[in-house]
Amino acid sequence: MTLKTALFGVSLAAISAFGLTTCSGAKDATAKAPIVTNIAPDRVMVAAADPRAVAAGLRVLSEGGTAIDAAIAVQSVLGLVEPQSSGIAGGAFMIFYDASDKSVTMYDGRETAPMAVDETLFLDAEGKRIRYANGIASGKSTGVPGAVAMLHMAHKDHGRLPWARGFDDAIDLADKGFVVSPRMASSLQRSTRFGLLNDQETSRNYFYPEDGETPLAAGFVRDNAPYAATLRAIAADYRALYEGDIPRAIIAAVQEEPRPGLLSEADFAAYKPARRAALCSDYRAYRICGAQPPSSGGVATQAIMGMLESFDMSASVDTPQGWHRFIEASRLGYADRDQYVADDRFVNVPINGMLDKGYLAERSRLIQSDLVLAKVTAGVPEGAGQAGKDATPDSPGTSHFSILDSYGNVVSMTTTVEAGFGSQRMAAGMMLNNQLTDFSFVSIDSEGRKVANRVQPGKRPRSSMSPTIVLDGDGEFYIATGSPGGNSIIAYTAKTMVAMLDWDMTPQQAADLPNVIARGNTVRIEENRMDAATLTALEAMGHEVKRSQGEASGIHIIRKNADGTLEGGADPRREGVAWTLSDVPAGDLTPK
Repeated sequence: MTLKTALFGVSLAAISAFGLTTCSGAKDATAKAPIVTNIAPDRVMVAAADPRAVAAGLRVLSEGGTAIDAAIAVQSVLGLVEPQSSGIAGGAFMIFYDASDKSVTMYDGRETAPMAVDETLFLDAEGKRIRYANGIASGKSTGVPGAVAMLHMAHKDHGRLPWARGFDDAIDLADKGFVVSPRMASSLQRSTRFGLLNDQETSRNYFYPEDGETPLAAGFVRDNAPYAATLRAIAADYRALYEGDIPRAIIAAVQEEPRPGLLSEADFAAYKPARRAALCSDYRAYRICGAQPPSSGGVATQAIMGMLESFDMSASVDTPQGWHRFIEASRLGYADRDQYVADDRFVNVPINGMLDKGYLAERSRLIQSDLVLAKVTAGVPEGAGQAGKDATPDSPGTSHFSILDSYGNVVSMTTTVEAGFGSQRMAAGMMLNNQLTDFSFVSIDSEGRKVANRVQPGKRPRSSMSPTIVLDGDGEFYIATGSPGGNSIIAYTAKTMVAMLDWDMTPQQAADLPNVIARGNTVRIEENRMDAATLTALEAMGHEVKRSQGEASGIHIIRKNADGTLEGGADPRREGVAWTLSDVPAGDLTPK
C-alpha cells in the first residue's frame, strides 16, 4: 500500500499580453444548465497536495458540483491537513476557465495591509530593517485574509451546489480527527528547530500537545474543534470571517506580544476580493493565461515564455542548450518583475510594455548560445517609470491545486499563508498568514527612489503565485498548472510549460523534471534530478550554479488531450495526487 493510499484510507476510517481575454463577469444563476448527475469517472480530475483534499473535491464533482464548488472543499481540507502551507486565514489567486463561453477570469483573494500601517512597518526604532524571522513571527506580518471572500465571489458566479456543501468534508475531519502526514510532521520538526511556532500558547497547545516541546508525529490523529466551529460559521455565512467573533479572535492573536500588529475590525469589514480579466498572451500555437497584479506570476512566467519563443526549444529537449536559454530568460524575466511589479492600484505597472512582442524579442537577443550574461538588469519597457531597487525577502510556502469538472470548467488556484505555518500564530483553529512580509522591508532604495512593492495602507503585497491555464489554438482548455514555492514559483511553473509545450512531455514528466531557478547572478539547480553531464556543461558555460538537493515545489497539473482523455501530474516532492473518479482507492466516495 502506498503512502497516499494509506493516508486516504486511514482518514476515511478516522472520519467514518498582452491582449487580455474577456472577463466572464458574474453569471446569472438562473441561466445555468441543470446539475449533471451522471458523471463520467474519467472526465473529471483534481490534482492537489494531499489525497484527502483531492477526495473531498472529487466527492463534490461526483454530486454535479463545478470546479468552484470543488475548490471550496479542497481549500478547506488543505487548511486542516496542510496548515504549514495554506489555510482559510490566508489568501489566494484563482484562474477560472468557463467552458460555456471559453472566457478566462482571475479572482484575486490577496490579503490587504491594515489601514494603520505605514512604510516603517518592518523597521526598528533606529530605522533599520528588523530580522526577517522576527517579521514573520509577529502580529505585524498578518494581513486581512482574502481566500474565503474570493471563493464566495467565484461561487456566486459559477457554483451550482450550496455554498455550505464545500465545507462538509473538512468539518468531519476536524471533528473526528485526521492523520498527521509525514510532510506535516517533518515541517513541524523544522519549525521546532527555529523555536518560533511554540512561542504562542494556542499554537503550542495544538502542535505540541504532549509537553509543549515535542511536535506532533506522523500517524498521530489530531482533531481541531475550533476549526470545525469556524467552518460551520463560514458555511452559514461567509461574512463570519469578516464580522463578529472570528475576526475579533484573529485580531486578539495579532495584537499579542512580541511585535503586535495593527489589524482592526474595520480592516476586516472593508475587505473586498476582486474579479478581473486574466492576463493572457500568445505563445506559439497556444494562449497562456495567468494572474494580474498584485501577483507577479502571470507577467513573469509569460515574459520568460515570450523570450523563449525566439528559439527553437523543441530542438534542445532537456539539454544544456535548452536549460541555458531557460536560465537566461528567467534571469531577465525576474529582473523586470523585481523592478516593476506591485499592487497596480498604488503604482504604475507597465504590463503591456513588459509583454510586448517587440520588447521581449529585444530582451531575447541578449541571450547568447555560448555565453552567460555577466550581469542582468531590468529593461525599460514602454510605460515604465522610475522604480527603486526591491528589497522583498522570500519565503517558500504555499500550495497549488488544479480542478476540471464535468461541465468542462477549470480552476487553477494557488493558495497560501506565506511562510511555513504562516505567522506562527493561531486563532479560531487556523494558522494566521504572514503575507505582509511579501512587501519590501525598505521603502526607499540607496538612490532615494521609492520601491514599487513598499508597504502602504490597504495595499496588497506583491505575490509570486502563478496559477496558469493554457488554451489551444481553438480557445479550448488544454493545461492547468502552477506551484507553491515563494518567488521560485515563477520558475517552477514556467518549467512545466516548456516541458509540455516545447519538449512534448507528459504532465508527470514535467513535474518530475529538475527545478532550475535563475534570479540574479546565480542559478539554483536540483542536483539529484539533473543529469550530471548537463549540470557540468552548464557550469562549464559559466553559470554560477548553486547545487540544491531538493526544492519546495508542489506542482499539480491537469492536461486535457485532443481526444478528451485526461492526464495529471503531481509533484513527487510533496504528498499530492492527480486523480479522476476512477483513481480513488476502492472507489470510496460515500457522502459523509
